[in-house]
Amino acid sequence: MGHPLGAVGGGRRRDGEGRRSYGRARRFIRALPPLVIVGGVAFDLSTPPAYTAAPLFSAAPLIAAPFFSTLTTLLTGIAAVLASVGLHLYNGTAAEIPSLTETLTVLTVSALALLISRVVRRSGERLASARVIAETAQKAVLPTPAERIGGLQCAARYEAAQADAFIGGDLFAVQDTPYGVRLVVGDVRGKGMEAVEAVAVVIGAFREAAEQERALEGVAQRLERALAREGTRRDGLDAFEGFTTAVLAEIPHGDGSGTFDGFVRVVNRGHPPPLLLYADGRLDTLDPTEPALPLGMGDLATWPDRAEGRPYPPGATLLFYTDGLSEARNAAGVFYDPGERLAGRIFPGPEELLDALVDDVRLHTGGGSTDDMALLALSRPAAGQPERRRTMPVVPPNGSGHRP
Repeated sequence: MGHPLGAVGGGRRRDGEGRRSYGRARRFIRALPPLVIVGGVAFDLSTPPAYTAAPLFSAAPLIAAPFFSTLTTLLTGIAAVLASVGLHLYNGTAAEIPSLTETLTVLTVSALALLISRVVRRSGERLASARVIAETAQKAVLPTPAERIGGLQCAARYEAAQADAFIGGDLFAVQDTPYGVRLVVGDVRGKGMEAVEAVAVVIGAFREAAEQERALEGVAQRLERALAREGTRRDGLDAFEGFTTAVLAEIPHGDGSGTFDGFVRVVNRGHPPPLLLYADGRLDTLDPTEPALPLGMGDLATWPDRAEGRPYPPGATLLFYTDGLSEARNAAGVFYDPGERLAGRIFPGPEELLDALVDDVRLHTGGGSTDDMALLALSRPAAGQPERRRTMPVVPPNGSGHRP
């Protein structure tokens, strides 16, 4: 029912095949305008004068308009007009009214193709500008964490469900603080700019609270109050009607020498539980002892947040994710189970873990997804472990890892 997660190259092979198919289609489109003109000339020469190739000559610049530059479209139109005139001269019909009408038709269509080309080019420039703005906004609101944070190896991914989308309602942030490495991973209910604004509110509040609050529970309460303030400010026109599921974690420093005390503390506010992958392939799910409401729902019920400590030994990796991962479905409607797919696997580091995970989700869903997906992985190096273990292969359990 799925490709073994250990075979990391599966998704990349599929991506490679897609790129090759796209390359073949692109080459075919590039060759199509001259082929149409050559085909029109051959058709005209091989048929009686009553049959005309004017439709083919007219089609060539129209084909070129959306795919090529304005100059190429112009040259294609000139070639089409010259081919039409040349054939009429060859047939001795250049002065006849039908021939003049055909040539005028090709000339008019070529002029329209030039106009279409200019419109397409301007739209493309505007789209490229919008893409740059979207990328800049994502980097500002959701910056990529450093590969090394407070002695931990770190990797993050944001996979948008919508093609060409760069930012949505999923979020992550991680930073080294006086109290240890602290992080938040969350998912804002809703889509569009309101979700992006809520992401900015949560991350901004986290950045400040993570440096100032002594306890992780205090950080969670600061996020709750920040969302409540934002909802009050927007009351009336577009008040927040949503909530944010979130998990906060803290890996405290130990004796102040840069080492860690061997524990991770977690506050879970209605979010999918993080996974702990041990160096030997074992896996634990860090489920909360007591479920809690998401952030932004404090008016429904209140209870104190409690950070739960779990062992975080050397060589282990913490994986945080949003429900875009756990709710990804295949063609049969079966949800993706990250715990099942990762159990028994060994990865060189967090980058390789996320690469394999993203590939496997694409295989599971057939390349499509209905929700954004944010992933954050933190690895605690073991004593003597190099910065990056690039040579260790991904090891599936029992040499296979196939699911029934």
